[in-house]
Amino acid sequence: MLAEKVLPKGFRARALLLAARLDLRGWPESEVLARAPLAIRVPGGGVAVLLRYGAAVLFGVPPDAEGALRRRLLSAAAHAYASPDVDELEVRIDEARAEGVAESLLTLHAASIERLQLVGEVLARGLLLTHYEARLAADFDSVEPLALELAQHGAIRGGTRGHVKRIGALLLMEHRMIGRAEAGDKPELVWEHPRLERLYGLLEAEFELRERVVALDRKRELAARTERTLVELISTRHALRVEWYIVVLIVVEIALTVYTLAAR
Repeated sequence: MLAEKVLPKGFRARALLLAARLDLRGWPESEVLARAPLAIRVPGGGVAVLLRYGAAVLFGVPPDAEGALRRRLLSAAAHAYASPDVDELEVRIDEARAEGVAESLLTLHAASIERLQLVGEVLARGLLLTHYEARLAADFDSVEPLALELAQHGAIRGGTRGHVKRIGALLLMEHRMIGRAEAGDKPELVWEHPRLERLYGLLEAEFELRERVVALDRKRELAARTERTLVELISTRHALRVEWYIVVLIVVEIALTVYTLAAR
């Protein structure tokens, strides 16, 4: 099925990361063009590909229609972001030119729903990776002073609560990026439509999805290992302190016993 009746020969693709998750169950069937991922005809013009990990990619959607769609999506969102991440790409339909991205322009041979689904999924994955790259950079900025303090003084102040929360956030990042978004895997759409293999390879290379997933996973593991080390060190320090308290209590008890016996 072609979306050329809905889309012109040239249009803009806008990828939005709105929330941690979107509940897309029960979307009106009258708007659904395809599923896995969900592609819809947007009231007011254009097509959108909606991903359950909180992303929406809009193709040729006018500003007013985009605003209405975003309000609908936010009503179905869990943990909506205060400031959504956005990425844009110009798209042109031209059968005479090779498919691919050149100078920030994506050329497609046709505006088929399958092609729009694939482009939407790649753009959404790229935006999700950008989001978590920024999150990890912030985590490293917060951990670095602690590591420096440990290197200079051999000890760190504070408790384990903040570090345990960051470990939980890193685990949640892994779950969303790999388990829900399957950022490093070939989309199921490509297995169902082998003719899209070449286009996916071009898009994956252009957005460096595989390399970014590997680099992000390596950084995430380093951050998690650092946080676990800090938690273990703080826990060890607390355990030693408790042991000293016990020793002091034993000594005090022995002293009291000796004093009592001597007083008799």
